[in-house]
Amino acid sequence: MAVEFGDRYSLDPMVSLRPEPFGALAYHFGTRKLIFLRSPDIVAVLRELDNSPSLAGALSECGVDPRRWPSFLRAMQRLADSGMIRRVVDRPGPATASGARSPVGKA
Repeated sequence: MAVEFGDRYSLDPMVSLRPEPFGALAYHFGTRKLIFLRSPDIVAVLRELDNSPSLAGALSECGVDPRRWPSFLRAMQRLADSGMIRRVVDRPGPATASGARSPVGKA
């Protein structure tokens, strides 16, 4: 999966972040992978992913200078490749009587 600024991401549900003085440890309980996150900024962005509509939104919300975004994109790509983060795909809701899609849980 290619990580894109406009796409939405989240931590895999089997990943836990443990704060450390250097940043955090990311542990995936399914694959048993352990990754050292040596940047508090990366940790802040990871924590913001669920609250943002896109990776770009998370970077902006965390105050990351746009000149640094390419390095964050590379870091997020490595995290995606290792299964730590995943793209969030919004599924269409159930069809209404008119055939139009409605949000999930609202018909």
